[in-house]
Amino acid sequence: MAAGSRLRVRWAAVGCVVVVLAVLAACAGPYQYYNGTGVHDATVAEVAGGWENIEGTRVVLREDATALLEKLDGQDFDFDDGWRLSGTGTWQLTDEDGGQVVRLTLTTRTKVESRSPATATDTSSPDPPSTYVWSFYVDRDQHDELKLFFFYGDPDAGNTYAMTRKTQS
Repeated sequence: MAAGSRLRVRWAAVGCVVVVLAVLAACAGPYQYYNGTGVHDATVAEVAGGWENIEGTRVVLREDATALLEKLDGQDFDFDDGWRLSGTGTWQLTDEDGGQVVRLTLTTRTKVESRSPATATDTSSPDPPSTYVWSFYVDRDQHDELKLFFFYGDPDAGNTYAMTRKTQS
C-alpha cells in the first residue's frame, strides 16, 4: 500500500472517531455531567424555613426534618407530565462530593393540581405519584444567600427549577 493511501485511511479513521464523539457529546446535556454546586457549608438551621418560586410553589422545611409542600412540580422528565403535588413529608440535608443536596420526600399527598388545563384533561399522562422524592441542589447567590434548585424537563436543555427564601408578607 502506498504511503498516500495509508495516510488517507488513517485520516478517515480519525474522522470517524471525531464524528462518533461529536454525536455522543450532542446527546449529553449539562445536567448529565453536573457535579454539584461545591457548597459544603450550609447548616440544617440555615436550610430550614419557607421556600417559594415564581410559579406559586411553596415548601416549608422544618428543623425537625418534616416538610409541607404546596404545588411542587415533578423533577427531570416528570415535569413534562404537568402535575403539581401538595402534602407533607420529610427532608434531609446531605453532603456529597459535588456539594450539598436536600432530599425532600412527599410521604402523604393531600392534593394534586395541574400546571395547565391541557395536562388536566390529557388522559394519556400517567397518574401522579402518591409519594415522590426530589433532590434539590444547595447553592449560594451573589449575596451568599442560599437557593435550592433541581433540573426539569429534557436534561439536554439544563432547565432549573429554582426555590428562593420565602419573603415575609
